[in-house]
Amino acid sequence: MTEQTLDRERTPETAPGAAPDAAPAGAQDAAAISPGLRQVGRKSIPWIVLAVIAIVVAFLGALLTGGQSSAGIPLDAANAGPVGGKAVAQVLRGQGVDVRTASTLSQVQDVATDDTTVLVFDQGGNLDGDGYDRLTAIASTIVVVEPDFAALNRFAPHVTAAGTPSAKGPVAAGCAVPAAVRAERIDPRSTDNTADAGVAGTFRVDGGDAVGCFRTNSGQYAFVKTTSDGRTIYLVGSAGVLINDGVDRAGNAALALGVLGGHRTLVWYLPTMLDRPVTGAPDIGALTPGWVTPVVILLVLVFIAAAFWRGRRFGPLVVENLPVVVRAGETREGRARLYQRSSARLRAADALRIGAIGRLATLTGLPRAATAAEIADAVAAVTGRDRAAIHAILIDTVPRTDAELIALSDDLATLERATAAAVTPAETGPTGRMDA
Repeated sequence: MTEQTLDRERTPETAPGAAPDAAPAGAQDAAAISPGLRQVGRKSIPWIVLAVIAIVVAFLGALLTGGQSSAGIPLDAANAGPVGGKAVAQVLRGQGVDVRTASTLSQVQDVATDDTTVLVFDQGGNLDGDGYDRLTAIASTIVVVEPDFAALNRFAPHVTAAGTPSAKGPVAAGCAVPAAVRAERIDPRSTDNTADAGVAGTFRVDGGDAVGCFRTNSGQYAFVKTTSDGRTIYLVGSAGVLINDGVDRAGNAALALGVLGGHRTLVWYLPTMLDRPVTGAPDIGALTPGWVTPVVILLVLVFIAAAFWRGRRFGPLVVENLPVVVRAGETREGRARLYQRSSARLRAADALRIGAIGRLATLTGLPRAATAAEIADAVAAVTGRDRAAIHAILIDTVPRTDAELIALSDDLATLERATAAAVTPAETGPTGRMDA
């Protein structure tokens, strides 16, 4: 397919009577118009309004929250707020206890030593019986703060939950446990600042080797000592005994240091969602083989490399005076190159046929609204050619190669010339003979 193929359309390059390179009046004097400061400001109004709305919303949010930040994680060893546990952790470090923090059972196992106390505060109920079994194999002493049903069932089957403390003030030890005796009295209630940090509770001891201390009401104890698989277990009913805003009341600090400082290492363990047992169906990561991830990463890298390789950088912006006059010949040649590059032979043939059919309709006296079949019939009647052959040229033939497209273009040109000769009356010369 060549660029000259589309020349058969005979598209005029310029308007009749105009010079080929003539440009409309004033085209050379046109100048590029750049947006002024007022136009830029007008376009920026929506963004300014959105920014003002965002500032107002942030200001109102700060007013509604009173400008206070989050209280932090309850009983966290690094939290110095009212609900944190940094005060106890710092005092224990000062007494030579190596306080280490953990958020999963695997971390507890990694940082624990042969002489370890593990503090557990599972506020979200992330540990089950198997998790507490693993703790028993790791720690020498386990201190469970506000234990749930799973912890009580594993460590103290004869101890049950008995509700919130009913005492209105500090309660006496009332037992022979050394840590409780040194504390003498504790206040297990939550303070006004720590009411949301935990749910203070008490225990009822129904037998076994469990010893209840700090009796708050009939049969209710705020602290219990028991054993499990040779390990010492302390059950603390209220986190308010250990948190920063409550550890300084009565003998709370003495009890905290007594139960947490018995070994060289203290693992401060706050379970998270990562400790929950997986009970659902496996995810897509567990079902796919191990080679899938490296292959996907390799494909992404190949795609990025191909994008950089094949991508083209746009040149600098060029300001061009408008309007710009583009000659019809340039447009025709550009379209021909596009057809040739994409091998769009049928589209090029359709363009040639549309132009030829329009001109044939004019030659045969048919209106522009006439169909291609009607025009083919009229051309066959005027030229006396085979109707099927004309239909093939104007409608049916589909060029498969460049040579077939050129042949079709020649057939269209020949058909136009024959039709024009058939409808043009012959002129009579001076001798009376008809000149061709």
